Parts: sequence; structure tokens; C-alpha cells
Amino acid sequence: MLTEPIQAQPAVNIVRIPAACPAAAAPEVSCVIPAYNESGNIAVVIEAVGHELKRLGRSHEIVVVDDGSTDGCGAEAAAMADEFPVRVIRLSRNFGKENAMTAGLQRSRGRAVIVIDADMQEPVSYLEVFLRQWDAGYEMVYGVRADRDDEPALKRLGSRVFYQLLNRHAAVRIPEHVRDFRLMDRKVVDAILSLPERDRFMKGLYSWVGFRSLPVPVKIDPRHSGQSKFSYRRLAGLALSGLTSFSDWPLRMWTGVGLAISAVAMLYAGWIALRTLLFGTDVPGWATLVVAVFFLGGVQIFSIGVLGEYLGKIFTEVKGRPGHIVAEETGGSTVGS
Repeated sequence: MLTEPIQAQPAVNIVRIPAACPAAAAPEVSCVIPAYNESGNIAVVIEAVGHELKRLGRSHEIVVVDDGSTDGCGAEAAAMADEFPVRVIRLSRNFGKENAMTAGLQRSRGRAVIVIDADMQEPVSYLEVFLRQWDAGYEMVYGVRADRDDEPALKRLGSRVFYQLLNRHAAVRIPEHVRDFRLMDRKVVDAILSLPERDRFMKGLYSWVGFRSLPVPVKIDPRHSGQSKFSYRRLAGLALSGLTSFSDWPLRMWTGVGLAISAVAMLYAGWIALRTLLFGTDVPGWATLVVAVFFLGGVQIFSIGVLGEYLGKIFTEVKGRPGHIVAEETGGSTVGS
């Protein structure tokens, strides 16, 4: 269960009046679905989302971002365009989920944008909850895990440690157990897209831009088919990206470690000087010297590695390469209602 409540700002009752639009009007809702090798799920999630938004009477489009899939996922999504208002954005290779979501946000046209995974773990029934809160005035409504009982103990522990480290010195608090499953008003989407960084940690960016936000506890279902593409290695990489993007805690920590070691060394030097004056000199121990050299050498190398992570991020940003490349875009001529 959630370890602490997430404070939500009070809603403002806003009556949303559709803007006057030309004949080819933009949809009210865009649903962005990043997908990587989800051929067993993509048709199911498109059908579920399409039927649910139609039931709710919302004009909509479904933007599927094929993140370099090799299993025909993009072709399956495109084949649904005759029945549902599907647009398929095919990236030139696998750029990762964060960049795939960014590509979907860039090409969404709706006044509200909903991001949902392709694995069907997030029930589409929550779309009604999200849209109702949007109508009430919230500009971002996001899903939070109701519990993590379905995850291994190691993953739960890693998640807890990650959020504790991330929020220790972060400029903005990033809620724990938060999902990418969320609704964003167009002004929120525009604010996120205006941020120039390329190594994007989306959960941090969602919190950084602010706006009136509301968490909604979501009970996560098992995957419809297949296995998660996020291995422990990829999760660790994403966690490291989040830490270096939104916290300078690692740098400050090793500054403290360096000061502590220097203080201990000075105290030890004073003790040696005092002992020499009182009792004379003795033969220094080889074991003490070796341990000290290896310990300090390890601390220095580790500190250089921490600095290297931040320098690597600077190097990535300075090069200015785009976060993704769109190879092909299909569909987009119709809007569901």
C-alpha cells in the first residue's frame, strides 16, 4: 500500500467549453500508447481504449508509438485504423520508453492527453475517473499503484530506496509508486515539450512542471500477454538517470565523504606526532599502509565515477542529438466520437 499520502491541490470547478474549430477539428482526447514488441497486446488495448472513449462520448484519437518493435507490433496497430482512429508513429529504432512517450506527446492533438501502457495492466475503466477529474478542473490526473504485492521483494526494496534517495535533496518531490498512466491538459503537455533536455526522466518532468494535480490509486492487473521489457538492468539505468537528472545528492554525498576521510587523516597524523614525541619512533606496519592506500584509491575512483555520470549527461546534452527519430507516420485522417 502507499506509504504516505500524496497531497493534492483543491480542484477548481471549471466548465470546459469546446473551442471553435475548423472542419478538421482536433479531438478532445488523445490517447498515447508507447509500444515495444507488444504484438500480443496492442490490438487488445486499442480496442479497449477505443470502445471506452466512445462509450464516454469523447471525440478521440489513439496515437501508437512503435518504439523500434521487431514483432510486427506497428503493423498490427496500423491494421486497426479502419475501425478505430489510430495513428501509428514508427521510430527508426528502439529509443526507450521515455523518448517514445515524448514522440507521442509531440504528435498528439487533443485538449487532453492520456498516456497508457500497451500491456493492459492499467484497466481502461480508470479513463472515466481521469476525465471526470479533468472536467472538475484538475490539469493532471495520474495513477499511483494501490499496492506492490505483485512485485518481487527485491524490486519493492529497490523502488523504496530509489525514491528515498531521489527525494532527499530534489528541488521538487516526486511521488512514490507513481505510474506513467496519466491524463494531462494541453497546457501541461506544452509545458513538458518546451523543456529542452534530451535525457528525459518523465516522472520527474511531470512533477517539475507542477499544475493542479490529483493522484488516483490504481489496482494493477497482470499483463495480458508476454513479459515486461524492463529488466533489472534497464530499471537500474532508468533509476540512475532519474537520480542524476533531479538530484545532486551523489555529488554532495561524496564531498562529505572526502571531508570525513580528510578529518580522520588529520586526527591520525596528530596522534602519530604526539606518540612520536612521547614514546619515540617505531617501524610502520606494512598492512596498515597497504589498507590505507587501497581504501583511499577506491574512494577516489568511485568519486571519479560519480563525477563521470554527471559529465556524461552534460556530454549528451551538449551534442544536441534528438531524443528520437520518426521513420514513418500513418493514419490520422479520422477522429473517433
